[in-house]
Amino acid sequence: MVEKKIKKTTPVKEEGKNTPTNKGKKYIEAVGRRKEAVARVRLFKDKPGFIINEKTMEQYFPLERHRQMIFSPLKSTGLENNFFISVKAKGGGLFGQAEAIRLGISRCLVKIDEEKFKSILRKKGFLTRDSRVVERKKYGLKKARKAAQWSKR
Repeated sequence: MVEKKIKKTTPVKEEGKNTPTNKGKKYIEAVGRRKEAVARVRLFKDKPGFIINEKTMEQYFPLERHRQMIFSPLKSTGLENNFFISVKAKGGGLFGQAEAIRLGISRCLVKIDEEKFKSILRKKGFLTRDSRVVERKKYGLKKARKAAQWSKR
């Protein structure tokens, strides 16, 4: 007797814990990248605060311009003291990490209310991922494009 093989179908995903439309989540998470820097940003609706790699904002970013860059999406949307922000940043330098955090915060805000915040953040350029990275060194050259200077002796 010949047996028929039954195709197994995958179940349709229902709205669960990992969907951004779920209102019962504890936090909203997004990832931002810049050069070699990667930042995982979480926004909690608790009391306001900011922690980066278990350090305060002032300890991790001593320069004021980096802190202003990070808070610029929150200032432009008017949500400066509404969230507790937890960040895990790695790779790159401080400037690259600051830009990665800014992109992560902007993406979190868009997940909160896309209609309201996306146009504001898009106009300011906070939702655009800056894809410029360091060009690789080529064989036979000193750097990516710098060649040895030849003399006419």
